[in-house]
Amino acid sequence: MERNSNIVFNEQMRDRTKKMALNMISLCNKKLKQTNEVEKILIRQLVRSSTSVAANYRAAIRGRSRAEFYSKMCIVVEEADETQFWLEILKDSKILNEEVLEPLYEEITEILAITTTIKHNLKKTK
Repeated sequence: MERNSNIVFNEQMRDRTKKMALNMISLCNKKLKQTNEVEKILIRQLVRSSTSVAANYRAAIRGRSRAEFYSKMCIVVEEADETQFWLEILKDSKILNEEVLEPLYEEITEILAITTTIKHNLKKTK
């Protein structure tokens, strides 16, 4: 039973991280059309880190071993934290509107909390 619930959870998180990345791409695609070079660089960093969260979570659940899963989860946590950082930079520099960023920030914060917990639980059972 626990294995089935893990499979369902992993599929839900895979879909959630992918949706988060797609939402970041959508936001940035709209903004890139009217930006200067510095803004473009910051926005590209956001797209890179957010898509890396989704790609590495996907790789983690396909991991061949517990060690490989843990290693990929470390990357997911790092990239989620970086995504959160770029959102803060874009908000604090007023490049993107806070109201637009808030739902994205809340989502990456939740993903970061979930994946950090997974990582810590894996480390405890190593």
